Amino acid sequence: MSETLKQRLAAGEALVGTFVKTPSPIIVEVLALTELHCLCLDAEHAPFDRLAIDQCVMAARAGGIDVLVRIPAVTPEHVLNALDCGATGVVAPHIRSAEEARALVAMAQYGHGGRGYAGSSRAAGYTTRPMAAHLAASAARTVVVAQIEDPEAVEAIDDIAAVSGLDALFVGRVDLTVAYGADSQDDPRVVAAVEAICAAGRRHGVPVGMFLARPADIPHWRAQGATFFLLGSDHGFILSGAAALTTAARG
Repeated sequence: MSETLKQRLAAGEALVGTFVKTPSPIIVEVLALTELHCLCLDAEHAPFDRLAIDQCVMAARAGGIDVLVRIPAVTPEHVLNALDCGATGVVAPHIRSAEEARALVAMAQYGHGGRGYAGSSRAAGYTTRPMAAHLAASAARTVVVAQIEDPEAVEAIDDIAAVSGLDALFVGRVDLTVAYGADSQDDPRVVAAVEAICAAGRRHGVPVGMFLARPADIPHWRAQGATFFLLGSDHGFILSGAAALTTAARG
């Protein structure tokens, strides 16, 4: 039995995925043919409704690639929607405190006050899987990622990283740049914040992931302890591919 994404994250394996901005199962189907480790549907910043998430998750599962959903807001209905559709896990934006992190974990897990159960969902096998088996499989598989992208989150990073049930911290470097009033992601305040998040991950044994505008920066952040990278997007691939094509055509 192959290792789950949850296990690979916990083992510190170097993992690379990309964001999907187009709510199309065909895009997901195509990307599933690549060597990427996972995809992340960006329901926070792209027009993914419930049906689009459902169809894209179905395509990812058919293609054998793990798929996360970056939810638009950290609420029980958004977490439930993504997980009932069969997503591997969720990336939750703007987690600012340990209290918010604990609430996120509860939303993603079955149990008192947590995720609601329905045996009719794709995740539960459309009523074909016994409840106990589904609960166990979900606990073993579901990935919960807290996105750290606010100064107050950086200040509380040790408390957040200590929350049980988080599978990774994910650095929202662009939002940190905006929040600090900086003009560049290389601003010393932003770099120091990213370093602080990585250090907290090391102290508490929590994997750290991030988006990087420059893939060449991966070795630097790997040395800081980051292991999980979501790079580029389908939009970026289209634009860069078109640019390369026109450049080649012009000779």
